[in-house]
Amino acid sequence: MKQIIRSIFFLILLGLPLTCWSNESSPVKLESEQKSIIKPQKKPVLIEADRITGYYKQEIEAVGDAVLHHGDNVLTADRMKYYQQTEDAEVEGSVRLERPNDVLQGQRLEINLKTEVGQLTEPRYSMKEGKGRGAGDILLFEGKDNYRIKDTNYTACPEGNHDWYLRAKELEIDNKKEVGTARHVSVVFKDVPLLYSPWLDFSYSGKRKSGLLTPVAGYNVRTGFDVGLPVYLNIAPNIDATITPRIMTERGFLLSNEFRYIGNNNMNGHLQLDILPHDIVRNQTRWGILFTHTQNLGKGWQGFMNYNQVSDDRYFRELTPNLAQTSLVNLSQQGGVNYNGRLGTDGVLNFTGFAQRFQTIQDPFALIVSPYERLPHFAVNAAKYNVGGKLDFELQSSWTNFYHPTLVDGNRTIFYPSVSAPLRNEYGYITPKFGLHYTHYNLAAPVDTKGENVDRTVPIVSLDSGIAFDRQLNLGDRNIIQTLEPRLFYVYAPYRNQDYLPNFDSAVNDFSFAQMLTENKFSGGDRINDANRAVAALTSRFVDKDTGIEFLRLAVGQMVNFTDPRIQLPLPQVTSGRSDFIAAISGRLTQEISTDSNVQIDQSKGVIEKIRSGISYQPEPGKVLNFGYRFTRDVREQVDTSIEQVDTSMQWPIYGNLRGVTRVNYSLNDDKILAGLAGLEYNSCCWALRVVLQRLTTATQTTTTAFFLQLELKGLMGLGNNPLQVLQQTIPGYTSVH
Repeated sequence: MKQIIRSIFFLILLGLPLTCWSNESSPVKLESEQKSIIKPQKKPVLIEADRITGYYKQEIEAVGDAVLHHGDNVLTADRMKYYQQTEDAEVEGSVRLERPNDVLQGQRLEINLKTEVGQLTEPRYSMKEGKGRGAGDILLFEGKDNYRIKDTNYTACPEGNHDWYLRAKELEIDNKKEVGTARHVSVVFKDVPLLYSPWLDFSYSGKRKSGLLTPVAGYNVRTGFDVGLPVYLNIAPNIDATITPRIMTERGFLLSNEFRYIGNNNMNGHLQLDILPHDIVRNQTRWGILFTHTQNLGKGWQGFMNYNQVSDDRYFRELTPNLAQTSLVNLSQQGGVNYNGRLGTDGVLNFTGFAQRFQTIQDPFALIVSPYERLPHFAVNAAKYNVGGKLDFELQSSWTNFYHPTLVDGNRTIFYPSVSAPLRNEYGYITPKFGLHYTHYNLAAPVDTKGENVDRTVPIVSLDSGIAFDRQLNLGDRNIIQTLEPRLFYVYAPYRNQDYLPNFDSAVNDFSFAQMLTENKFSGGDRINDANRAVAALTSRFVDKDTGIEFLRLAVGQMVNFTDPRIQLPLPQVTSGRSDFIAAISGRLTQEISTDSNVQIDQSKGVIEKIRSGISYQPEPGKVLNFGYRFTRDVREQVDTSIEQVDTSMQWPIYGNLRGVTRVNYSLNDDKILAGLAGLEYNSCCWALRVVLQRLTTATQTTTTAFFLQLELKGLMGLGNNPLQVLQQTIPGYTSVH
């Protein structure tokens, strides 16, 4: 046999004609496991089979477990013929063609390997991207990466499952664009046709493409039945748009336009413009716009813009399908630049300049004062560290022109330099700091007897110190590092009468563990607290030694005022501001139970000021129970605005793939539900059904109810109004289980 093979290749090298006869008569047959290599002009063809016969440079016939390799394509069958001069192949019996993007199977295949034109009978196909598959009567190859299937079906369900499928007269697959185009197509779910279209195209791999998106339908008590038909425009790889005509039975026709872009140098932007030409109820034109843009200008400079405006105060409460927007109060309209750079080898320099105004969304039953406009605002912050090997210098400065149509306005200059001398080693630190906070006002009208130009200077002295201890623990099979971090913080700022100063942007910071360890309890620059207080804090962290992840933190803090603070804002505060003890716990108590809770106590009166507590049980994805409690004590005598609420939410299996979802936010003081949600979701391997009802308080005396119903055909489309965003926002830990 070896002598025969050598003779064959010798004849091939001489270029002599060689005829391979039938298995019975030929003395030079090629037996099993032998290979014949044909090299066309471009891609080589390798054929393997149990038996190969043929005519040299004319045709090859392979029988029995025949395999043909051509570039990235692998063709297997019971029997195949390959014509060398034309590069045609005729294949039959258990045909299987595996290509980079798909796998095709059938009974008989005729194809030209060069042009990739041909046909496959009784085809079955499956996509490697997106898990799409289907079958049909005949498959027509129409060149590289393209083919059409007649009288076909398509589904993304796993093998053996046909819960949903497309039934089409013709389906064209473009593997280069990874797009399917169906004609005279019906979407069938559980053998029930849901919709028909003369034409439908889709991306079977999830890539972006222009075309009609699935209709969106929902119900809201203020808009009625709301149906939208989104049109997606893939304008460029970095630019797209979505245009959605909406019909609301109670309001009329609304056109929603969304435009997004991403450019070089970290430039990106988003424009949302909605317009309702004629509101049936209000008899007026209504609109809303949101525009954001950021751009890297180079050399540390960045530009930004954030513009939001609506036609009227009721716009969000009455027209938006996103109930989370109904709580918006102040819409920012802002544009400017900022700079971040180095100041030598051990320093930083930051500059910000912008102009900002607001549109205040008013509740007619609870009017508020709109914020001051900043037209413009400039800020320079700098820091130089390790000067002389011992000192750190910092500077916070700003100039702002404040404008308000009804209140006293003017401009304000802040200049706050400070110097600190940090002393550090591997286990602790001590940082004394001294600063001088200077503020100058140039007002449009005189205040008190001080005139239009007033100044304030407040020296501020602080001392911050801390030590860190750690030890190793073994909790089961986990190696844990527990830290113990005592910290002592002291701040002194003398009293300066500030009652005559305007209040452009100051407010009382919410008392928290982090806020205890700051110099000023007020935000903004118009109020500097008088302080003579010390804070002792103790924190313990539990860190996984192998991963470095902190999974639990315990903290307590005690504040001691050596003198009673005298600086207060003129507006009454919800809480007294005298909380002096806080305890907090956050992280995972076990693998399934996590918490984030803190309590604040006014020890001088022996009362609890605030409680924020939340605990979550999540044994696995798709199963979560949450419970929260919120309490804020009111210190005002005439009006009771204390807050006491409970918040519960859940996602939990009921039976098999059926899950229930609920959320209730209940006010104990008002004895009413502020927000409620209830629904069911069924999630199988290739489809999901969600039914959700949500009720939300949107203003003092206004509530709204929305109904969501969605059928998601995974890998194809979603029909109805998608409640996933609502569920993720209202149920912490919610997971869409696939």
